[in-house]
Amino acid sequence: MLTRRYFTIGTAAACAAGVGPAWAQNYPTQDIRFVCGFAAGSGADVIVRFFAEKMKALAKRNIIVENRVGAVGNIATEYTIRAKPDGHTVYVTGGSALAAGQSMMKQPPFDIGKALQTVGTINRQPLMIAVRTDAPWKSLREFAEAMRAKGNRASYGTANPSARVVGAMFTKLAGLEAIEVQYRTGADFLNDLAAGNIDFSIADNVMAVAQEKAGRLRSLAVSTAERMQAAPEYPTMREEGFDTNLSGWFAAFVPADTPKPIVAQLNGWLNEVVLSPEGKAFLNTFASDPWANTPEEAQAQFLREIKNWEDYVKLANIEKQG
Repeated sequence: MLTRRYFTIGTAAACAAGVGPAWAQNYPTQDIRFVCGFAAGSGADVIVRFFAEKMKALAKRNIIVENRVGAVGNIATEYTIRAKPDGHTVYVTGGSALAAGQSMMKQPPFDIGKALQTVGTINRQPLMIAVRTDAPWKSLREFAEAMRAKGNRASYGTANPSARVVGAMFTKLAGLEAIEVQYRTGADFLNDLAAGNIDFSIADNVMAVAQEKAGRLRSLAVSTAERMQAAPEYPTMREEGFDTNLSGWFAAFVPADTPKPIVAQLNGWLNEVVLSPEGKAFLNTFASDPWANTPEEAQAQFLREIKNWEDYVKLANIEKQG
C-alpha cells in the first residue's frame, strides 16, 4: 500500500501543474518501456526486470524491458533523453554510473542533470574488489601487499565508469602499478579472472554477490565507508587501510519534460515496490540497502552526484575521453 506521504506528493504535483486527478488517471495509455543500458543477465538487468515485473501490476500495463547496450550506457541514456516525455519510457540504471560517465568525457553530448528527471531512488550499493575463488589472500591489505610485489605485471578488470574510478583510487591509495583492462560487461571478465589472466576485478555488488554464491569469485572488501546493513560480513576498504567512500545507487529516470503528475505516479509505484517486504528482500539478496525518495530528493541527489564525480575523476587521475 502507498503511504500517505507518497499519495500527498502525487496530489501536490498534479495541483502544481494545473492538472486534475482525472487527467492523471489516464496514465499510462500504452505499454511502458524500461530501458536497460547493460546486457541481459547482467546485475543491472536483474534489477530492471524485477522492478518491471512488480510495477506492471500497479500500472495495469505491460512493462517491456529493452536492453540498449553499448558506449558504457550512453546509448541507453541518449535513447531515453530523446524519447517522448510522456512517462512511457523509463530508464532504470545507476545514478552514480550516469554521473561518472559524463564526468569522464571532455565534451559530453548532453547535460544529464538538465536532460533527465529522477523519478526516485531504489537502493544504495557498494562496488566490490573481487579475486578468483582459490586466491590465497584473505584480506584486502594482504592482497595489496602481493600486488605491490608484482609491480606492473598486476592487472584488474572493470566494466563501468564507477568501477574505473574505484579501481584507479584503490591502486593509487595502495601504491600499485596494476594495469586496468576494460571489458564490455561485467560477465566478460569472469573467465579471465577465474583463469588468472587478471588478478582482480572491481565488480558491482549485484553481480559480485551472485557470482560468489555460484563459486566464481570471492570479494575482499566493499567501497563504502560503512559496512552494508544487508551484508555486514564484507569489510570496507577503509577498515583495510584504504580511505575510500563510494556508493553506487540505482534509480529510475525519465526525460526532463515529463509532466510532474506522471513523475509522481511513477514514484509512487516505484516506492511501493522498494519498500515492500518482497522488494527489500530482493535488494538485500544483492547486498544492497533499499532506498526510497521523493522525485525532488532524488533529483537533488543526482545533481550532487554529478558534482562529486567531477572531483572523483580528478582525484583518481583518470584521463577524460573524446
